[in-house]
Amino acid sequence: MRVVVRQSKCIASGNCVMRAGQVFDQRDDDGLVILLDENPVPGQAGAVRLAAEFCPAQAIQIEE
Repeated sequence: MRVVVRQSKCIASGNCVMRAGQVFDQRDDDGLVILLDENPVPGQAGAVRLAAEFCPAQAIQIEE
């Protein structure tokens, strides 16, 4: 699994951080997503998929 984020689409909802805080964070100044781990371990895959699914801006993509 490879995770790709598009900060230009991010609306700073924080949904990704709530679902997969070990993979995503938010910038302090504007709240936009920061990708902490583009290749998360298999145990985090479910949370990352949920973060992508529930991102209101669809700023998270998963490549298998």
